[in-house]
Amino acid sequence: MRKLVIILGIPIDDLSMEETLARMEEMVEIGRLQDKSHQVVTINADFVVKSMKDPELRYLLQDSDLATADGMPLVWGARLLGVDLKGRIAGADMVPALAGRAAEKGYSIYFLGAAPGVAQRAADVLQERYPGLKIAGVSSPPYNPVLEMDASVLDKINAAQPDFLLVAFGNPKQEKWIGMYRRKLNIPVLVGVGGTLDLIAGQKKRAPVWMQRAGLEWLFRLVQEPGRLWRRYMVDLFVFGTFFARQWWAMRRGRSPSMILPTADIVLVDNKTVVMNLEGPLTVENYQPFVDAGQEALEIMPYILVNLSKTEFLDSAAIGALVGLAKQARDAGGELTLTGVPTEIYRTLTLLRLEKFFLIKKDVKEGLSVLVKASQNGSWSADVREVKGLVANSETEWTVVKGPRRLDADSAPDIADTCSSLLDRNPYLILDLSSTIFLASAGLAALAQLNRQADEQDGELRVTNCSEDVLRVIEMVRFDQVLSLYGDLNSAMA
Repeated sequence: MRKLVIILGIPIDDLSMEETLARMEEMVEIGRLQDKSHQVVTINADFVVKSMKDPELRYLLQDSDLATADGMPLVWGARLLGVDLKGRIAGADMVPALAGRAAEKGYSIYFLGAAPGVAQRAADVLQERYPGLKIAGVSSPPYNPVLEMDASVLDKINAAQPDFLLVAFGNPKQEKWIGMYRRKLNIPVLVGVGGTLDLIAGQKKRAPVWMQRAGLEWLFRLVQEPGRLWRRYMVDLFVFGTFFARQWWAMRRGRSPSMILPTADIVLVDNKTVVMNLEGPLTVENYQPFVDAGQEALEIMPYILVNLSKTEFLDSAAIGALVGLAKQARDAGGELTLTGVPTEIYRTLTLLRLEKFFLIKKDVKEGLSVLVKASQNGSWSADVREVKGLVANSETEWTVVKGPRRLDADSAPDIADTCSSLLDRNPYLILDLSSTIFLASAGLAALAQLNRQADEQDGELRVTNCSEDVLRVIEMVRFDQVLSLYGDLNSAMA
């Protein structure tokens, strides 16, 4: 199980460079055997700050398969939270190291993005540096928003069958592009590399080693591009520093040793759900038994309920263990639910913007009911009903479809197919997103497709009950000017 520390809601893997490369090798082998794609992110303070205002980016970072600390503020922050990270794993260091490992193991790499000619130059430099490195392909698509990019590049990438895809679109575009298309790409590992290809190609200079080690690389970049970077760095410094101070203050109790040792009992309920009863304070010093119990639970069943009613405290590493366990459960086709969450722990999860990452229920009985239903129906099953309403002052029957908990690349194809079939029968459709806590670019694309289909059939698509985060994602791409949005079902039918 991954060892994670949570910084402002974003998980960071505690790995050395060698362990990072070994983990990526494992991903290649798993990807080849199971046809599974893995998303790797290299996170700096700017990523974290952007994620605080961008719900889609935040979820993609939280749900990534590997997240490295590409920035000394994260290393220092982890240390203040009680986790001494094994090192900073910057993309500018990881990509050359990965190229060397790929040349040694016979893996191939595809370079996507950067300015015209830059990706090819970076590929040439790495191939010269590491003889035998297999370059599967190079593409530099024209600059466009994620939803407007030409998807034909997917065919080129799939035809090349690389082991690694390095995506240099910059954050958050590269993370959203990977999140949108990773299921359509038969690639084991996809990595967002930002401006790393520019550094390798010699388009930009990197700070001297002593500045990197001192955490002053940002200053070197600021001197190079003051007009572009000064405002970003000022905002990042203020926002990151302010919210990190709040996290540190909320978790300061974890520094005090407790006489109570934590316990994590496992109970199998009706052969469908594993209940883990967690008791006592859980910190980086004592959470290993919980990690072991979590792995044991996953071997029994991917539907896991963690009862926190007797849990006194969770530090950033313990919360990271929960995030890692939830990720493993979802990857295995299951779900993790938290129940009986004490008020102080819930406040901390809310502060870290993780209260929606987890499925949280009041008590064990309610949590079991939800998980049993999920294990029977899968991640999403169509909830369709016909409701009378008014359109242009005439009575019309609306088809109402309730959306999934996560409208992302996994669920969007099913939603699109189901709703498209319903529109063929009745062009008046309401999509109720009252249960949807996360909307990704793939979901936005599905909404755009359904909206066009309804218009072409002289009908209408209406979207209702959007949460604050879902509405924020819609507004960020200005879809609020395209979609018909309503606050509740009654107003949508009027």
